[in-house]
Amino acid sequence: MKKTLIIFLAFMVQMTWAQKYKTDTDISYTSKTDEYSTERLKLDIYYPEGTKDCPVVVWFHGGGLVQGEKQLPWKLKEKGIILVGVNYRLLPKVTIDKAIDDAAEAVAWVKKNISKYGGNTKKIVVSGHSAGGYLTMMLALDKQWLAHYGTDANDMAGYVPFSGQAISHFSYRSMKGIDNLQPTIDEYAPLYWVRKDCPPMILIVGDRELELFGRYEENAYLWRMMKLVGNTTTTLYELGGHDHGGMMDPGYNILEKFVKDLK
Repeated sequence: MKKTLIIFLAFMVQMTWAQKYKTDTDISYTSKTDEYSTERLKLDIYYPEGTKDCPVVVWFHGGGLVQGEKQLPWKLKEKGIILVGVNYRLLPKVTIDKAIDDAAEAVAWVKKNISKYGGNTKKIVVSGHSAGGYLTMMLALDKQWLAHYGTDANDMAGYVPFSGQAISHFSYRSMKGIDNLQPTIDEYAPLYWVRKDCPPMILIVGDRELELFGRYEENAYLWRMMKLVGNTTTTLYELGGHDHGGMMDPGYNILEKFVKDLK
């Protein structure tokens, strides 16, 4: 009986000290005033209450840039990490530059405001899956997008795109009448902007035989070109046995480790 009581009390103490988390939803991050922007450009913040200097993950959802809703990467919850799920405007209602601009505005907003939620502005990691991975790559490599909002892309702790498209995005190509199987590299392709001084970028893709067409090879080419221009902080992971959607679960483990290892 005494042993049982001690175990019960220990459990209650543990529960008392357990970190409490809160989610604030539908926070506007934009200065744009048109109806679609004010409706769409919102984010959710999941954060541990009463803490400081937490690492932050800004997460962009997938959906081919034509669909999808903001989400919080579930596997990173209750890990001492602040999670920010972002909505951006979608094609074909807007052009691709508007979607990238939205992503940049959201990251700049987080950089400016996340300390109010206990976040460390030096430990912001930008990430996302598929279309969200593409947006992550564009912000990492083409510095003009974040610079427009007074933020330096190199001030981020790192970028972790999940199965992002390294060539020009297929939805953008479709809007221009370019076939889905016709590779294109222009100013809307992350590959166009390879640079030596990019912060750490962790490229994560599924099995090359199970992924969306060419997705592994695109990322492998990006990794190789980053190496050739002298960048030493880009890493490539191929998650064998996992397709485009299935790679997310093991991918979260890589993202979590990267975040937890930040100095």
